[in-house]
Amino acid sequence: MSASFWRGKSVFVTGHTGFKGGWLSHWLCDLGAKVHGYSLEPSTETNFFTETRLQERIEASTVADILDLARLIRALTASNADVVFHLAAQPLVRRSYREPTETFATNVMGTVNLLEACGCVESVKAIVNVTTDKCYQNREWPWPYRETDALGGHDPYSASKACAEIVTAAYRRSFLDDLGKQLASARAGNVIGGGDWAEDRLIPDFLRAIDSDEVLTIRSPDAVRPWQHVLEPLSGYLKLAEKLCTGGELFAEAWNFAPDESDAKCVRWIVETLSNAGHGAEWSIEGQKQPHEAAVLRLDSSKAKTSLGWAPRWGLEVALNKTLEWHKAWRNKSDMAVVTSNQIVAYTGQ
Repeated sequence: MSASFWRGKSVFVTGHTGFKGGWLSHWLCDLGAKVHGYSLEPSTETNFFTETRLQERIEASTVADILDLARLIRALTASNADVVFHLAAQPLVRRSYREPTETFATNVMGTVNLLEACGCVESVKAIVNVTTDKCYQNREWPWPYRETDALGGHDPYSASKACAEIVTAAYRRSFLDDLGKQLASARAGNVIGGGDWAEDRLIPDFLRAIDSDEVLTIRSPDAVRPWQHVLEPLSGYLKLAEKLCTGGELFAEAWNFAPDESDAKCVRWIVETLSNAGHGAEWSIEGQKQPHEAAVLRLDSSKAKTSLGWAPRWGLEVALNKTLEWHKAWRNKSDMAVVTSNQIVAYTGQ
């Protein structure tokens, strides 16, 4: 990434009060960008946005629904943004079973609204729509999915993100190409890192169990996922946005960002590794029948490595250690904005 590219650049981030959106906004601020956020209030009482005092660093924070198109257009117009990152979403698989209508509305029509707004606002030059690794039609096979594989989704969350990918391709071809606006989608998932307090995620559940001295209950100990620190895909999103602005339509397509294949591990491995490192919580396997979730999921990032020059920097054990390091600092009431910036410096080596 080029620090000079981002210095002084106006950037619009949807979902900036969330975990990934918060880390991205913090990094952009560190790079000297002028960040304008658009999101609902944080979804948990304790959250990254509040704990790092991100509100104090960004140019503007609009608290509003992505489904409010008129409000979205006004906020995007006021930002005069060159680059847009779309991360606002309903991001939880199990919640999507409970709230399918909200999930499809937010993840599909929210994407439609965002791209419609981008088409209306002249300043916008590049858009990165962040979807998920779960947008593929999962055949439970052992090899990783490539960007050319079929889209699909068993659960409402996965299906809604596959729909968002289709929407992205349609808006690119039908409208945004003709307007000279470059649109790409980014597929990553199972990110970990400090500041995530979401429900039904393994690492936040693990940390809550430690903090409250309770037994951790896990659903699918043998489920395999491409775990990675949150800074890994975010570095890819930033690099992709730069390429969209400088290389144009050559990069306006879908991209996977995933760890090395050796870091696709099962849930049991994660819990046992943390426990063996002295961070153990007692854990048990939930006995009740659970809604369907994929058993195996891996992504192939060869395209990003070859064409973007992107590659993961932190292996899974480092990612776990950095997550625990951040959480320990938070428990010790450290300045979490400083802790976060220090981890970004450690990641970039700059």
